[in-house]
Amino acid sequence: MNAAPVIEPYDIAEHLHRYTAWAASRAASTKTCRFDVSTGKTIIEATGLHLLLAGPQLLPSPEHIDAQHKIWRERAIEAARNKGLVGFGHGVAAKLINVYLKGAFVCAGQELHLHVQALHPPIDKLLLDELYDQDVGGLRAVWAQARKQRWSKFDAGQYQAVINGIREVLAGRPLWHVEAYWRGYQ
Repeated sequence: MNAAPVIEPYDIAEHLHRYTAWAASRAASTKTCRFDVSTGKTIIEATGLHLLLAGPQLLPSPEHIDAQHKIWRERAIEAARNKGLVGFGHGVAAKLINVYLKGAFVCAGQELHLHVQALHPPIDKLLLDELYDQDVGGLRAVWAQARKQRWSKFDAGQYQAVINGIREVLAGRPLWHVEAYWRGYQ
């Protein structure tokens, strides 16, 4: 019987990268922009996110996160285009990035770090529906517009409007706190 080849190096950073790339790819793939985990992982690597796994201090500071996030999305969109994907815009790119970073940092016990607290949460229909239904922050018009557009079809401005609304609602609390309204776990 042949032994499986040993993949070097295989450390916790590679393990975390594979897991979070899998989760992010599964979450971001939609009916109108379907892609497999291998493609999602390649797109994530094109953004350079995997190079940040050594620690939250490598993440952008809170005052620079929005600008850097836009750069990551643009790199992801370009990588997706190079893979022949259609319908991979700012909304899908954001979901891929945000689920990856959520798994790598927020849910990995680093949620108290200031850079991690500023990370954008994943945006999807379930979250937007709940924000709208509960008129969270009195921003029903913002949530209604986002629902109408659909998260997977967001352009850069529409995506940023949702992030700005979340920031307004949370008033300085970590952005991942908005996920208290996400019902996807049920």
